[in-house]
Amino acid sequence: MATAGLHEELSCSICLNIYKNPVMLTCGHNFCNDCIVKFFDSQQESRIYTCPECRESFKQRPSPSKNLKLCNIIDVYQSTQHETEKVEIPCTYCVDSFTPAVKTCLLCEASLCDVHLKNHSKSSKHILIEPSDSIKTLKCSVHDELLQYFCYKDSSFLCATCKTGKHLGHQVELVNEAAKKKKTNLGDFSRQITIKISEYKMKLQQVQEQKKRVQGNAGAMKERVNGLFEDIREQIHELEKNVLQEITKQEEQVTLPLSKQIETIDRETDVLQQKKDQVERLCDIFDPLTFLKQDPIDTNLGKSLYMAAPINEKLDEVKIEVTLTRILNAFPAILTLLKANRGFFTNTASNMLLNVNTADVNIALSKDLKEASYCYEEKSRPHHPERFTTQQVLSTNKFSSGKHYWEVNTSSNGGWSVGMTYNSIKRKNETSYIGKNHKSWCLSWIDNELIAEHDDESDDLENYAPNLGIYLDYEGGILSFYELSEPITHLHTFYAGFTEPLHAAFYLADGACAKIVT
Repeated sequence: MATAGLHEELSCSICLNIYKNPVMLTCGHNFCNDCIVKFFDSQQESRIYTCPECRESFKQRPSPSKNLKLCNIIDVYQSTQHETEKVEIPCTYCVDSFTPAVKTCLLCEASLCDVHLKNHSKSSKHILIEPSDSIKTLKCSVHDELLQYFCYKDSSFLCATCKTGKHLGHQVELVNEAAKKKKTNLGDFSRQITIKISEYKMKLQQVQEQKKRVQGNAGAMKERVNGLFEDIREQIHELEKNVLQEITKQEEQVTLPLSKQIETIDRETDVLQQKKDQVERLCDIFDPLTFLKQDPIDTNLGKSLYMAAPINEKLDEVKIEVTLTRILNAFPAILTLLKANRGFFTNTASNMLLNVNTADVNIALSKDLKEASYCYEEKSRPHHPERFTTQQVLSTNKFSSGKHYWEVNTSSNGGWSVGMTYNSIKRKNETSYIGKNHKSWCLSWIDNELIAEHDDESDDLENYAPNLGIYLDYEGGILSFYELSEPITHLHTFYAGFTEPLHAAFYLADGACAKIVT
């Protein structure tokens, strides 16, 4: 009776079944979520919403909240019901009334209550188990015997007769032992999973911390860049103001005499206008005697405007352009200082030149020593101990500290290598090629493949990069190459502990050329 009452209390008044996903209205009544949604849908047209139980009306369609407490009560109730249903197997022999069985006999295939169990045979053939209504599943379908064994080879359950039949020689164990082993194995597996989960959680924490660090570094870098460009804007505004001040100064110098002439002309115009007015007043006198008695008028018209000295109305544009040029020429130094103030210390190697004393005789150099190309006709050059015999050339510039950046344009024809090397690299034989020894690092375009080379080892790269950006951090031991595409693409980074000054190095095969841009 108590169970029936609880079932009724936990039932939805709309569908009359146990609540599913119960929700509660503000009036305190509970319903299945789907039931109340459909109920309010039916009231949508009239826009008059009421509670199905108490008929309380709502001005707007209610938004029921999930009743978590009621959900938990229903879960407990349903689990209890399942357990009760599972345990309450009826006694086979109590035909007049329902009496729960306490044991089931596999031989008799009958379930027994306490009373009938007392009179049941005590023979070992009568195997008693916990109450069950699935006796058939516990017996061999062939021999009608209890399934007592498990065959590992065939993953099947066996009776005593099956064990001595076709499963003879297989690994066979009692079901209880097999179950115990399986539980042990599953327990071990569960512990392994726990360990693995712990490892994943630890790794997750590490990755999350790494992500936070990356985001923090990115945020700090954004602030630095924003600050730098703000400084640049302020400096440009200041430089602009200087040029505009020069223009304003010249404007004032040129317009000053013009302003004085304007004042003079205005003043003379006023005098003449007064004389004109006086003449007109005299001419309005009709009586001749009165007219002639008037004081004479000064008829001097003053100096002619054509006698005024000419004024140069042009600005000194050359001086303005010189001022602008000087300011712009000084801007790189200002920019370097602004970058340093914000923690950016990379120097642009704009003065990088090629060293003719290192150039192989088959390497042609431009007059400005910025470009090198392979030539079939040997150049007439004197012997020099630093000269290569392997189609290579180094820069005169050497880098032994700091951060530096420059750009190189290469050709798609022939093969080339662009990189850095110590000056102590050999000048002859195979080991003198950059990338083929431990003293040099380079990117090479060989047989239509881009590779990164160092110490005669190479990594294949996906991109082809005719225009390269090269970054060197000497103290940090970093040499990075970038493809100057849109956007800029990272190609490769070498990490090394540099121990000698570095020179830019170039190798050029048939038809290849390279040009230092900055």
